[in-house]
Amino acid sequence: MAVEIERRFLVRRDIRPLCRNGLSIVQGYLPSDDGRTVRVRVAGPDATLTVKGPRRGLCREEVEHQIPLDLALGLLRHSCRRGLIEKTRYLAHHHGLCWEIDVFGGENAGLVIAEVELSHPDQVVPLPDWVGAEITHRAAYSNSALSRSPIRHWVNAA
Repeated sequence: MAVEIERRFLVRRDIRPLCRNGLSIVQGYLPSDDGRTVRVRVAGPDATLTVKGPRRGLCREEVEHQIPLDLALGLLRHSCRRGLIEKTRYLAHHHGLCWEIDVFGGENAGLVIAEVELSHPDQVVPLPDWVGAEITHRAAYSNSALSRSPIRHWVNAA
């Protein structure tokens, strides 16, 4: 089982100059009651099923498998709980690290989150000037939480 190590941040300024060749993503979440997150994702022509364990600091176990596109679309349509996450993902390189910038649409329109995957939890991360508050440990900003409670429904979005 792989381990995902990442940090997540809100984006605090216009990053359109960095946003080229984005990948459209639609994802939803299957019901799970054991602390794991089960995600179905369609990203361009590819579809994946991902199971993530509970977060322990910056780390969480992750297993991801490609699945047939028609199966993913059926799961998104009929089995995923609550709302779907719609976003466009862009990649930006900064000081040797590849940042994923997600520009959300739908019920989460206006939200822009940048995340960076690390090789170990203590890795030093030089922050680009366009990142703002760190949200790694703020559960409300996880994609699965945003599918249940989109920012459009928040009274005081941070």
